[in-house]
Formats: sequence, structure tokens, C-alpha cells
Amino acid sequence: MEISGRRILLTGASRGIGRALAQALHEEGAELALVARSPGPLQELAEQLDARAVPTDLSDPAQVDGLIARIEEDGPVDVLINNAGVSNIGFVLDRKAKDIETLFRTNLLTPIHLCQQVIPRMLERGGGHIVNLSSVAAVVTPPGLVHYGSSKAGLAHYTAGLRLELKGLPIGLTLVQIGSTATEMDDATQAYAPYQRLRGKRTVDQVRFPIEDVVQGIVRAIRENRYSVVLPGYLRALTSLVEIPRGFMRLAFRKISPRP
Repeated sequence: MEISGRRILLTGASRGIGRALAQALHEEGAELALVARSPGPLQELAEQLDARAVPTDLSDPAQVDGLIARIEEDGPVDVLINNAGVSNIGFVLDRKAKDIETLFRTNLLTPIHLCQQVIPRMLERGGGHIVNLSSVAAVVTPPGLVHYGSSKAGLAHYTAGLRLELKGLPIGLTLVQIGSTATEMDDATQAYAPYQRLRGKRTVDQVRFPIEDVVQGIVRAIRENRYSVVLPGYLRALTSLVEIPRGFMRLAFRKISPRP
């Protein structure tokens, strides 16, 4: 897909990977609709990029309901990037029920709802592309990230199932799975005591992947309709193990329609 001139909806746009990705997509000539919870930083970024700011609490079902329809009042969404996420790092038994629910709504349920909202509209227009940002924590859940890893595993599995169900239809799907990346959210992870002990004498920068490389990987995936992005590359061996049973299912339905 040619990015220039395309309308892209990006969630979690006000900081971290989302902010850097918004800037990169703007440089590629995309028209952006930016979603995040914090209206101040979001509006500031939108003004810089001549984009539309849509302040939304993605953990609130009432605000998520009909979000695509409201955004498409200004024009169709060609690409949906489900980037928003929270980690809520800490010992599993210390996590509060409300925080756990917020995490799963933000990381898993809302991306699913947005896919369900946008796909019929994309199909009516002849196609589109969806990028779901998961994590290597979906495959090897580290301490302190039990709920985060579980939510990202759910998103990865949903993306795999969605790809099978939409086989033969003009919807591109990219699953992005990344390791430790230089973001504010990862700062909290690296400050968590078990990771400090694991890291030993290595600095934080020595164990984290540059955010610019993640952004460029996502941009290339949209342009080239890539099935998967795994960064850093040496982690592909881990994620490929999960893809084996999914590949068997795709093989089983290679000549059979998965739709009723």
C-alpha cells in the first residue's frame, strides 16, 4: 500500500512508539487521525502534523463504541494501527482488579472492537490494512508482566484467527511483536527489581531496541503488506514456535473457505 495520501488511524499516539510513528507516517505523506487519552499532548502533536486529534479513553467501552464511525465523518480510514497499550508492571498478586480490567480493555478488547468496526467499512471500499502491536512478552511472559503478556498473547492469537477468517479478502494484516524498546513504558519495566538483577552490569540502553527501528519496521510492513514484524530480529526464533500450529490451521483450510 502506498502510504502517501492514505488516511491512517493511530491509537496511543501521544507518546513513545505512537508519537514517533505518527511523525514518520506524516513524513511519508499520510493523513492522520490520532487517538490517545491525554488531550493536551495529543492536540499539540496533531497541530504539528496537521492531523486530527481524537482524545479517547480506550479503556472506556462507551468511548470506544462507534469510534470508527465518528472518525470517518472526516473521511474513510485506510489503515488502522492498534498501538495503544499499558503494562501495569508489578507483582501479579499486587495488581488491583480495576487495573487488570483497564489493561485488558486497552490492550486486547479495544483493538478487537476497532477491528470489528472498521473491517466491514474497509471491505465496502475495496480493502484496507490493519496493524496490531503485540509483544514478545506474549510468547515468553516475564515476571511483573503476567497480565500484559496475556493480553498481548490474546491480540496475537486474535490477529492470526482474523487472518484465517478473512482469507481471500482485501484486508492486509500485520502483527508486530517487539522486545524491550526505548520508551517511557519500558522505563518502568527496566526499573522493576527483577530486571535490574537480570541486567546486572549492563546499562538500560544496551538491552533495549531503538524506537526508530521499530517505527521503520512498521512503515515498511504497511507499504509491503508484511505478515509479521519481529524486532529485534534474533527473537524470531521464539515467535516462530507459536506460528507453527497456526500454520497447520492455515494449511488445513488452504482450499476450503473458512467462512459460512
